Amino acid sequence: EQSYMESVVTFLQDVVPQAYSGTPPAEEKEKIVWVRFENADLNDTSRNMEFHEIHSTGNEPPLLLMIGYSDGMQVWSIPISGEAQELFSARHGPVRAARILPAPQISAQKCDNFSEKRPLLGVCKSIGSSGTSPPYCCVDLCSLRTGEMVKSIQFKTPIYDLHCNKRILVVVLQEKIAAFDSCTFTKKFFVTSCYPCPGPNMNPIALGSRWLAYAENKLIRCHQSRGGACGDNIQSYTATVISAAKTIKTGLTMVGKVVTQLTGTLPSGATEEEILAHSNIRRSPLVPGIITIIDTETVAEGQVLVSEDSDSDGIVAHFPAHEKPICCMAFNPSGMLLVTTDTLGHDFHVFQILTHPWSSSQSAVHHLYTLHRGETEAKVQDISFSHDCRWVVVSTLRGTSHVFPINPYGGQPCVRTHMSPRVVNRMSRFQKSAGLEEIEQELTSKQGGRCSPVPGLSSSPSGSPLHGKLNSQDTYNNFTNNNPGNPRLLPLPSLTVVLPLAQIKQPMTLGTITKRTGPYLFGAGCFSIKAPCKSKPAPQISPSKSVGGEFCVAAVFGSSRSWFANNPGLKREKDQSKQFVVESLYIISCYGSLVEHVLEPRPLSTAPKISDDTPLEMVTCPRASWTLVRTPQWNELQPPFNANHPLLLAADAVQYYQYLLAGLVPPGSPGPITRHESYDSLASDHSGQEDEEWLSQVEIVTHTGPHRRLWMGPQFQFKTIHPSGQTTVISSSSSVLQSHGPSDTPQPLLDFDTDDLDLNSLRIQPVHSEPVSMPGSSRPVSDRRGVSTVIDATS
Repeated sequence: EQSYMESVVTFLQDVVPQAYSGTPPAEEKEKIVWVRFENADLNDTSRNMEFHEIHSTGNEPPLLLMIGYSDGMQVWSIPISGEAQELFSARHGPVRAARILPAPQISAQKCDNFSEKRPLLGVCKSIGSSGTSPPYCCVDLCSLRTGEMVKSIQFKTPIYDLHCNKRILVVVLQEKIAAFDSCTFTKKFFVTSCYPCPGPNMNPIALGSRWLAYAENKLIRCHQSRGGACGDNIQSYTATVISAAKTIKTGLTMVGKVVTQLTGTLPSGATEEEILAHSNIRRSPLVPGIITIIDTETVAEGQVLVSEDSDSDGIVAHFPAHEKPICCMAFNPSGMLLVTTDTLGHDFHVFQILTHPWSSSQSAVHHLYTLHRGETEAKVQDISFSHDCRWVVVSTLRGTSHVFPINPYGGQPCVRTHMSPRVVNRMSRFQKSAGLEEIEQELTSKQGGRCSPVPGLSSSPSGSPLHGKLNSQDTYNNFTNNNPGNPRLLPLPSLTVVLPLAQIKQPMTLGTITKRTGPYLFGAGCFSIKAPCKSKPAPQISPSKSVGGEFCVAAVFGSSRSWFANNPGLKREKDQSKQFVVESLYIISCYGSLVEHVLEPRPLSTAPKISDDTPLEMVTCPRASWTLVRTPQWNELQPPFNANHPLLLAADAVQYYQYLLAGLVPPGSPGPITRHESYDSLASDHSGQEDEEWLSQVEIVTHTGPHRRLWMGPQFQFKTIHPSGQTTVISSSSSVLQSHGPSDTPQPLLDFDTDDLDLNSLRIQPVHSEPVSMPGSSRPVSDRRGVSTVIDATS
């Protein structure tokens, strides 16, 4: 957002000289086909030792960014300093998918066959290494350390996408998924029952650290988990209204499709594949919208088949998620929440997966949120969570990113849950102690509960995010079954409909955000926009009007990097990153411009008074931009790389840590240590971190919440006493307070000799105690130094 003068100067600098010389004003740029933020060893906070000291040294993981061009690809790193660094660049024909494979998990029984070649880059190019196979039909694994091809996996049909974690490499094909072991790249298991999706994601899957979710083509009742997508019978009033509006909209779209089919014109942009896929769907009795989640560790080798005859080994959950075909899905960082979207793109669903060790039919899938985008059709291409799982951003092919607030445990997002820099508990201390759940149970049992299609009754009296209410009969059953509050048992938590707090649209031309001249330049074509946060966004040209109307966009949350741009001379303070409640949102568009957006949630400005339960609104503004698109003149940056290349250093660090965790001798380690025992001592030093890593992946409820603690009730007040020779105990109901005069010197109620009193047994240590000034107290603050607190029950 420039001033008028600045924009005139920019115009003169950018346009006028070219007008005289007759050259086109824009530098020639290569065409971008896809963009993606990557997770690799370089920014793996749990396994890269460099980030284990995150709170002390201020080390923050860099953003790792991949850009696929019509010829070749490029990898960028943007560290916390904001200086963008190119890590890889090649022109080897069109690339459909690429991944930097993380170092695998190893153990004494399982070693890494490719350890001295890592890091590996997995690429699916139009012309494979063999050159004879059809286009996009093989995955080439290339070593960034030596530059050689270490493995090529051939397929008969085209590959759509690659996914990987530290256990497996997953190759996504048409209606099939093949998984390979990370250490040996031998085939581990494969799935052939995927539901076809018209695009842009032909076969959507989500890969967490251990679970793999995919769209199943039929619902098998014997494996079906409890819960799943809420039908019409358990919807709140708003959801019912939305659903009615949707039905009308769907009807209109269907009419439009039939008319186009009759007139013989197909909608522009529909490919032959799509038309074939649609005709296949009509013929086959496949069921859309079903999701299966499998555990990649326990699933049997060979084909994974979900059928009436198969046992449920390795199947974690199997449930209906949408009525339309699944278009895109993603796990949150902990892997317990799954966000799914369908081909219409009106609503996105957030599910919490609660597993059972015995079978998927005993697991429960809680439908926590319906994120309502709008009534127009849009295809989702990217879903990203913030690190604390309180925000999820969903980007569509129109180039818009929608920011939604959620809680990992469900319930209405509000000021209490989303305005603090830390995640808060599901219930505040007030809600725990005030007995609201009992009141609410009485209300819901009398008035028809949350399913009541009357506004107001579906929410709790205080609007607080309580959920998982049990009526008295269910509570009784739970206790008789010796089962206090099992989250997998009915009733399931209530569904919350959430609207986006911010919708960030990519501008059609780069001129509105970036420019290559002037004093803003720093780093690799990076500059900062010094713009105050404005609640009204600048008018931007809608990109959906341009050719094809489809824009590849990717988004990710990360610590703010624009701070350096505005203060290049200053060192970043430790608390500098703590000042934001939400991390910055980074969005890369199909023009190769990466923009940092600062998000500021705040209480709803129209709310009459601000309380914990006040709804939120959000102000967003772009703060910094990096122009990362390659020009044809740029040199390629190909392996083999030096040993000090960031990707190689990260791979070394993670592999070394993996060896220590497994209790093995890292290769090339210093000192003539030959016995394994001496390495056990090294490994034991890290066992604390190993335990921490293990604990961070466990979410478990071991007991029900405490009954109200006695002192949390409203009938208790905290008072102060004076240790001046005699101990004075004052209660708010005692007659002493009413009897004193203006001098306000309380009379002693009890006189006793301090010599007879063992002060230690009373645990009164007035020197250490400095009570907070309590409301309703009768004494001024100046009296309060060195006085101790006594709890007095007046009721």
